[in-house]
Amino acid sequence: MNSVNGTTAEVVRKILSLLPGVDCGGFGGCGKKSCQECAESIAAGESVALCPALGQDKVDAIAEVMGVPTVETKDEVAYVFCSGSAAGKARFSGCKSCKEAVESGFKRGECKDGCVGVGSCIDMCKFDAMKLVDGKVVIDRDKCTGCGACANAEGCPQNLIRMVPRDATNFIPCSSTEEDDEKVREICGYGCISCGECERACPEGAVSVVDNHAVIDYDKCVGCVACAVKCRKKIIVDTFHDLTKVKEKVAFVKCSGGYKASELYKKLGIETCEEAIEKVNPKENELCTTGCCGLGSCTKVCRYDAIHVVNGTAVVDPEKCVGCKDCTYACPKHIITMVPYKGQKQVPCSSTADYEDKAKVCWSACIACEDCMNNCPNGAIYMEDKHAVVDPEICENCNVCQYVCSRNIIKEMAVPEYNYLQREALGIREGE
Repeated sequence: MNSVNGTTAEVVRKILSLLPGVDCGGFGGCGKKSCQECAESIAAGESVALCPALGQDKVDAIAEVMGVPTVETKDEVAYVFCSGSAAGKARFSGCKSCKEAVESGFKRGECKDGCVGVGSCIDMCKFDAMKLVDGKVVIDRDKCTGCGACANAEGCPQNLIRMVPRDATNFIPCSSTEEDDEKVREICGYGCISCGECERACPEGAVSVVDNHAVIDYDKCVGCVACAVKCRKKIIVDTFHDLTKVKEKVAFVKCSGGYKASELYKKLGIETCEEAIEKVNPKENELCTTGCCGLGSCTKVCRYDAIHVVNGTAVVDPEKCVGCKDCTYACPKHIITMVPYKGQKQVPCSSTADYEDKAKVCWSACIACEDCMNNCPNGAIYMEDKHAVVDPEICENCNVCQYVCSRNIIKEMAVPEYNYLQREALGIREGE
């Protein structure tokens, strides 16, 4: 022992008085079975910051007792790297422990890497900082001391709980090792598809894809917004920035056809868009072959309440949409596309039918008259499969196309300017 103020027993007693006094049973970050054992180890020469649950003031006090220089503490809290929504937690509710649930195995369509929601980690927490809400583990950051007991394999056999800096603002709540991104989308709306966009966007090199999911190195992360903006699925939790503003693209439905189709489907007892496509021949029922079914398959997958069926057609609220693309995958007709989050014009029609056939089934279809294309001063409009398409990269948001459109179907996507934090993070200069 170094220079000590008193006998060994007295030093241990002083150190013990500064420790939490709540034994972690060997599961905490110190690795000791009790605070008594931890105090003895510190007195014997181990780090004065051996207990991770201590704040800087307590570590300084222990260093004074030991007569040694203090060390800087890591102020960390526990975080569950899983959204807790796809591992079959309802099925596992009768299990006695998370270990038992994991050992019983996962069924097809369940995330084998996710939180099973039994709550063994809660039993490990001696500071009342964790609770189970609807099968999801919730951590109270104010109560969490960062002891690390919950992150032990006994508390979380899935290794989903890790310690992060208390002041961290960006989190990626996914630990999926699934390689197939389509399967990830089917299993979990919050699943990382390991596209690598966040890794490429991070100016500090703090994000990397490990075992098919993105991971943040908090020693490098500065809390900017670049990864959240670039994330294709918008699953990165950003507690500092507003994700409804921090985005490059939003969803747009290429149809404004009204209630005709959805009314027919409802009369036939059809409840889903997929069922409508499978059971009903649109031509035999004077329906648009490419139009919105209006039964809301897209609305069911939206995590941000940004898309609703209005008068039989799906409509996106660009202010709520974060650009995750889930609705584009959910639409069986593939009529939802992604457009830049800036002012520009869009043509809400994807019909490939001739003018006469369009006129029979829809009052708001593009008739491919080419007036908008011929009058666009920037050449931003072209015809594709008998309907007009606006190139948002070229469109300067003038009103010429709307003025010349005889059917008044061209919509203006009027949205706010890019959030200044987003522009700064992505290196966007004024005027771009």
